[in-house]
Amino acid sequence: MKGYRYSPDWPQLALSKKQSVGWVCERCGVQCLKPGDGKGLLKEERYRLRMAVHHCDYDPSNNSSSNLMALCSPCHLYYHRRQRGNISLGQLSLEFY
Repeated sequence: MKGYRYSPDWPQLALSKKQSVGWVCERCGVQCLKPGDGKGLLKEERYRLRMAVHHCDYDPSNNSSSNLMALCSPCHLYYHRRQRGNISLGQLSLEFY
């Protein structure tokens, strides 16, 4: 899906989606961190609890509410690993130190 771009209002759309689900992953139900939360957690724990907004059709220009899913990082990675959507190599890889 090369050539697709995120809209200029994507940060606000993504934040609104996350807020609308109470920062709870729509796939696994884990409570994710809100901005500023997670102090004192290890880096990998913060990553695991970070929320992303996923485009179900893998088209970042399609921001219809029915196309967006709020997911924790591992669930977001799960969808992209299965479909090989609009990510580049290593973009969603987990790093552990």
